[in-house]
Amino acid sequence: MNNEVVIETKQLTKEYLRDEFQVTAIKDVDITIRKGEFVALMGPSGSGKSTLLHLIAAMDRPSKGAIAVLGEDLGTLRERKIARWRNEHIGFVFQSFNLIPVLTALENVELPLKLTRLRAKERYEHAKTALNLVGLGDRLKHLPRQLSGGQEQRVAIARAIVTDPDLILADEPTGNLDAGSANDILTLLSRLNNEFGKTVVMVTHDPHAANFATKIRQLEKGELLTESNNRF
Repeated sequence: MNNEVVIETKQLTKEYLRDEFQVTAIKDVDITIRKGEFVALMGPSGSGKSTLLHLIAAMDRPSKGAIAVLGEDLGTLRERKIARWRNEHIGFVFQSFNLIPVLTALENVELPLKLTRLRAKERYEHAKTALNLVGLGDRLKHLPRQLSGGQEQRVAIARAIVTDPDLILADEPTGNLDAGSANDILTLLSRLNNEFGKTVVMVTHDPHAANFATKIRQLEKGELLTESNNRF
């Protein structure tokens, strides 16, 4: 296992207001994730696992504490730089796929490349390669409604990896899938970790899904529990 630290938090806390009451989503979370790890963040609904993932992706700002991702202090990263930084370094997989219904699989995957300097032909080749990698090379021109749920999620993963990101963050990636499709997606994430060396952080409440990870971290009521190894 590579010793390079890619994610590190110190006393990370996120608070927000709900109906005039202050809610603590996560509290004093210290976590270190190294390059090449596949970490499952587990916990019941409301435990703070998705909040932590969103903070890692710079999709939200912490209330207190520090968070460094790939050597970047996210607490000091300016708003105008966040979108570009995220596009270059983070591949995010949503539970609900978040595909644009009027675009083909290829066009959906190509979207993150619109923010790069690649030419149209290069964007096409990159998107095609990503779809081939997830086993959908024969579905380039299909719209989301013409695909199964599992295929839609594979398109979403292709979109997440098309920029060759350093981190793949997945928020309940199998939550809307049947058992067979879920296994396919988890196997794909495991392959991206094992064969391509991608660092993967996955939020899940499903012990079966967590078993695909190399390390499991549990959150409960916003606090991170004792570390446990899954395979090693």
